[in-house]
Amino acid sequence: MRWEVWVAYFAACWVIAVSPGSGAVLSMSHGLSYGVRRATTTILGLQVGLVMVLLIAGGGLGALLLASETAFVAVKTVGALYLIYLGIQQWRARVAADGDGGSAAPARVPTMSRQRRFATGVLTNATNPKGIVFMVAVLPQFIDTTHPLAAQLAILALTMCAVDVTVMHGYALLASRMQGLFRNARALRWQNRFFGSVLMAVGTALFFVRRHHA
Repeated sequence: MRWEVWVAYFAACWVIAVSPGSGAVLSMSHGLSYGVRRATTTILGLQVGLVMVLLIAGGGLGALLLASETAFVAVKTVGALYLIYLGIQQWRARVAADGDGGSAAPARVPTMSRQRRFATGVLTNATNPKGIVFMVAVLPQFIDTTHPLAAQLAILALTMCAVDVTVMHGYALLASRMQGLFRNARALRWQNRFFGSVLMAVGTALFFVRRHHA
């Protein structure tokens, strides 16, 4: 891969990562609820899902998904329903108040297990048809067909993940700085409802994602 091609791809990765999406919402939600250290597990899961999408797109399967209306609708529906499910779970998440001070008392959010945080990150990115559409449109511009594909995909994946990890941690850190504002049960419930609503909205928006026609 030529140096100037990699630089252009590196710049594109920042634009992609900074653009708000389901991964950013999830990183902020977990950063606010559990702190940056625990949100790291979620972010690592997001990277696994991201690599899966990149390999699907770069390996040609993404083009096949876009060529098949049935396959694309199936992937789109699964991704949309999963985000809506996450939003409902977030909306309904229990908030435990410490002591007997009612809704104004200090509160805590039951911590999601490390395995579940990781799996949530993986599925959030892996079932995102918008990501597949975008990757299929973008990746071919940075792949040289005269050179081995595997090495190029490895470079593209490592670059994308390095940028995305940095950006997602930035989102999680930004959200975690607001933890002091969400110390009572009422505030935590509104936090869960806000992020739950955003996840449901993003999931609903996926139903309107269309494949590119040949």
